[in-house]
Amino acid sequence: MEDKITLKDKLQYKIDNMFSRGPGVMIFWLAILSFLVIFIAAVILVQLRISPAGEDVPKMGEALWMSLMRTLDAGTMGGDQGWGFRLLMLFVTLGGIFFISALISVISNGLQGRLEALSQGRSRVIEDGHTVLLGWNDQVFTIVEELCWANSNKANGCIVIMGDENKSLMEQQVRERVPNIGHTRIVCRTGSPIDVSSLAILGLPNTKSIIILSPNNEDPDAEVLKIVLAIKRAPVPPGTKYHIVAQLRNDKNCSIAKVVGGDEVEWMLTEDIVAKVVAQTCHKSGLSLIYTELMDFSGDEIYFFAHPDLQGKTFGEVLNLFEKNAVMGIQKNGQAPQLNPPMSTLIENGDQIFLIAADDDRIYLSGERVDLIDLSAIENNIEIAEKVETVLVLGWNHHAAKILRELDNYLGTGSSILVIANIELVKQEDSWGNLKLERSKVLFQNGITTERQMLDALDLSKINHIIILSYSDYLTKQAADSKTLITLLHLRDISAHCPQCSYSIVSEILDIRNRNLAEGSSADDFIVSDKLISLLVSQVSETKALNAVFTDIFNVEGSEICLKPASVYIHLDRPVGFYSIVESARQKGQVALGYRLAVNATDSEKSYGIVLNPNKSSIVQFTEADKIIVLAED
Repeated sequence: MEDKITLKDKLQYKIDNMFSRGPGVMIFWLAILSFLVIFIAAVILVQLRISPAGEDVPKMGEALWMSLMRTLDAGTMGGDQGWGFRLLMLFVTLGGIFFISALISVISNGLQGRLEALSQGRSRVIEDGHTVLLGWNDQVFTIVEELCWANSNKANGCIVIMGDENKSLMEQQVRERVPNIGHTRIVCRTGSPIDVSSLAILGLPNTKSIIILSPNNEDPDAEVLKIVLAIKRAPVPPGTKYHIVAQLRNDKNCSIAKVVGGDEVEWMLTEDIVAKVVAQTCHKSGLSLIYTELMDFSGDEIYFFAHPDLQGKTFGEVLNLFEKNAVMGIQKNGQAPQLNPPMSTLIENGDQIFLIAADDDRIYLSGERVDLIDLSAIENNIEIAEKVETVLVLGWNHHAAKILRELDNYLGTGSSILVIANIELVKQEDSWGNLKLERSKVLFQNGITTERQMLDALDLSKINHIIILSYSDYLTKQAADSKTLITLLHLRDISAHCPQCSYSIVSEILDIRNRNLAEGSSADDFIVSDKLISLLVSQVSETKALNAVFTDIFNVEGSEICLKPASVYIHLDRPVGFYSIVESARQKGQVALGYRLAVNATDSEKSYGIVLNPNKSSIVQFTEADKIIVLAED
């Protein structure tokens, strides 16, 4: 039989419910009770004409003041005279001890709780046109640094970061790793990106872009997909369209990712990008510097541009209309960008061109300068494209096969690839020893890649390119990077003491901090790490259409960035202006973007001879060893 519910139980239940609504309710009722004590005491003083010994009866206002002072400070009653007055003030003081003290305690606790909530980063973000980063890993610092560069000509840039770390800790690490943020405000919030209530405080409907970082767990793609779903489920005003940039590691998840993200998400296939970049930078000397320049906001980048004076002209006609900007392609109205389209492509209303510029406010339509084109300097030689080469691959992981398939697209028929890795580490990998390519012959060999004796036994003077792959699937990140670093240092030392050795080196480093330790000493010593993906993500977050542009650049089909002998384009017996080189490339259906001077190939202060997006009126004397940087079908 249930116990009978008494009036006391009902009253206690109502009080519990009322106080459970938060400190604001408690403050309200304690303030009411405190005021009642003060008011009742003041009324008794006035009505019963009680006063301190030897003094007149106080008026109501004075009586309220006397009662208030004794509730706030118990010591005030120490000087009271007259037992009637003393007893009444004792009642007031005791009321103050119980109610005012409780009120002060609740206010103090509420303020402390509020301060703790602020330190945990749960307050609402009130910004407009900001970039939101969801997730916390080492990529954050590169992306923040790049976005700060992008905001350098803006007075009110803002980056909001949400991660599962403490807000104060995130802010401290950003300050330490990215000291030069300029005018950009960095706002950190603690929360889970898959929690809709956490996303609600970020002001997502007002963002310029949202970047989703790939987490370091067993199934990062599933986590990224859940974050996209959470963003789309968050309550927003009707018609809100997001610009989301998200990373996918496994291309098998592409189809479901496109269903989940629709046209609001630009997906970055990180493993595909790494495979393509490793293959291309390994095969093409100097290409790594060009990619870095295009993806780094501190130098020249790709921008989209429209102008009425361009309408009615063909793509070939606009190439020489910009003194300081190299035109790369066209985006027809409502279509994907086209890299190096046919020269006869007409520019119509609503179309945009995309070109290289130092910033979006440094694009200059200077007009045609036919007088600066020396037609007599133009050469029409043909480069021998296919070359039989030898590639050495040290190390192995699950995407090594994808890298070698990409590399096979660029090697001449009959080329050879020697793969050496520790069989004790890679024996569980199905692709080890089972790879067959169309153009190249692959030979697998067991070996400890960190042993100098094994490397010295190889005839590296016959090697054209070396790729050092991380043992990322078999060792911890730091252990894998340590092996890569040791191997890389051995190869650099061998090259320094071997005049016949002229191989390029592409290394795969997992940790960005280790990448800084392994920074290359030449243009052909390139480090591929998460920094490359971070640079690309930053660019696409600023301009959505750049994802399609870089995808086209990295794709083996169609036009790509090539470095071809200067003798293919101009006579080498005289200095020529870059206007003439652009015209020569145009006649071949190509776009000239810059050049590389062999005399500066070892000078880091002169970008190892790479000059991207030069002034077209600049005059240069080229030699047989110099290269022209072009967009062409290789």
